Amino acid sequence: MTPVTTEHVARFRSFNRYLTRRIGVLDDHYLGQDRPLGEARLLFEVGEGASLRELRSRLGLDAGYLSRMAKTLQAQGMVRISVHRDDSRLRVIELTPAGRAEVEEQNRRADAFAAGLLDQLTADQRTRLTEAMGTAQHLLRLAGITVVRVDGAHPDARACLDAYAADLDARFPEGFDKADLVRPEEVSGDAGAFFVAYEEGRPVGCGALRRLEPRIGELRHVWVHPDARRLGLARRILAALEEEAVVRDLAALRLDTHASLTEAQTMYRACGYREIPRYVEHVYGDYWFEKRLTGPARRGSASG
Repeated sequence: MTPVTTEHVARFRSFNRYLTRRIGVLDDHYLGQDRPLGEARLLFEVGEGASLRELRSRLGLDAGYLSRMAKTLQAQGMVRISVHRDDSRLRVIELTPAGRAEVEEQNRRADAFAAGLLDQLTADQRTRLTEAMGTAQHLLRLAGITVVRVDGAHPDARACLDAYAADLDARFPEGFDKADLVRPEEVSGDAGAFFVAYEEGRPVGCGALRRLEPRIGELRHVWVHPDARRLGLARRILAALEEEAVVRDLAALRLDTHASLTEAQTMYRACGYREIPRYVEHVYGDYWFEKRLTGPARRGSASG
């Protein structure tokens, strides 16, 4: 992977400084209301109600900081905090009528602020700006996702596989049998590896590697949650699996895929996998692929 340059870092930071100043992040009266951005954003995120644990994960906030903001808003009559009716360990935060009125006013002012900025541009410039912002959000989402190796029996690994199975069961004309999923011992320790992709603490993708025969590995269950598709995440998971295969001194990786998964076939071909004859009997296999990992360039190839 190409190293990040100092120019890239400088331009990124310069944009951040401009944007935070321009939208009033540094102002204690965000959008002209009598509260800083942190409290205003928390009110917005509460919406129809949420647990403090969910908000902490969603916003990436320190538990103590979130608790202090919530108590401030509660003292001002903007929110109510109570114990979850089904789980006494969770605290739930909800907007009061005053809180809902402030969020409505916040949305009105934010819309007016955005419209005021865009009004200074031509129609073409607005299109270019909003498209560029969409691209920036797309790439920042991908940058914020981490791909982590976990044990094959980890709850997040099994949850991803359950979601993967449900997805394929809906897409395959013949349905999908969960008995086809890899067992934890096949993708743990010396036998293989399992990777989970996390976005803001939530599992949004997975992929498995298992040893098929000496120096030959097999990829299984490369999957991305529908909410995280079209970001390039599947390729990142694939790169992590290939890097792991290099570490394990595997000479080649094989896989099969179903005829319905045309996007998967396109990705594998684009990533250097070539179609080969059937190498194993598999009820869901219609196409079989292999990628050689031998030679000095294989680590760079794995990084994609």
